[in-house]
Amino acid sequence: MPTSLEFYKKLYLIRAVEEGIRKYYSENEMKTPMHMSMGSEALVVGVVSALKKSDQVFGTYRSHALYLAKTGETNAFFAEMYGKRTGGAKGKAGSMHLSAPEEGFLGTSAVVGTTIPVAVGAAFANKKKKNGKMVAVFFGEGAMDEGVFWESINLASLWNLPIVFICEDNNLAIHTPVLKRQGYASIEAIVSRFNMNVIQSESTDVERVFALARKARLTTEQTQRPSFMRLAYYRYLEHVGVNEDFEAGYRAKSEFDAWYKKDPVRVQKKRLLKKGVRASAIGQIEKRLDAKIEESIAHAKQAPFAEEGEAYTDVFA
Repeated sequence: MPTSLEFYKKLYLIRAVEEGIRKYYSENEMKTPMHMSMGSEALVVGVVSALKKSDQVFGTYRSHALYLAKTGETNAFFAEMYGKRTGGAKGKAGSMHLSAPEEGFLGTSAVVGTTIPVAVGAAFANKKKKNGKMVAVFFGEGAMDEGVFWESINLASLWNLPIVFICEDNNLAIHTPVLKRQGYASIEAIVSRFNMNVIQSESTDVERVFALARKARLTTEQTQRPSFMRLAYYRYLEHVGVNEDFEAGYRAKSEFDAWYKKDPVRVQKKRLLKKGVRASAIGQIEKRLDAKIEESIAHAKQAPFAEEGEAYTDVFA
């Protein structure tokens, strides 16, 4: 199990990276649309920390946190944000199509729900190969409005695939709340009718999420049944972009205020302080991570763009 300090480093890295994006995005050098992860850090870090290094993950267009939790690196990340040749996809992917196959991060997609069946395919391949790898696929609750979600959990249940479905539930499909979209009261009640293990939580405590995710992974491994996790969180910023949007009229600032009292980064920092870790020691860690991020941004700005021909390479498998 990671230590409380290791959890904090991951949480802070993700938050600080996105603060870096917010700081420089107005310069208009990052040409990619940004779907920010702020608010969901505990979910992603908790789940990824419960996986084995060899396990595979798939994400959505909102996957900065997932990429950083799985890889821990920022150089290729920021180079990709700036569209540079040194990026993970040599500048072709931007924010919404991140991947790092060598780290088990197999991909993300800008289209809602589209990585879910691909993740089921990866789980099927792992089962046939008997390689012991688990797949974790992340998606928002809006993806459950897509037919492919139901087809995927049905097939995974039927074939007993080694996969954990993680619903990052922020109650919003862009601006539309669940009550205006879904004709059922409990997704857990419905999914539990499939041959699946079901776990739900509204915790923003990374160590609590880690414990639940470890249980999900072990249960799937032991029972040969897929697992489904519904993890609630609050999206801090607008659907796409780097700003708050509480003046848009579809949600109230008071909602954010209530959730921010249990902000995942703050919750973990308080735990460290309670355990006796000095505030100055935590501050030094934060400074080192901040410096790492600024260095990555500086390298990304200076890095060259790819040659024109790069647009035609690595496009088709």
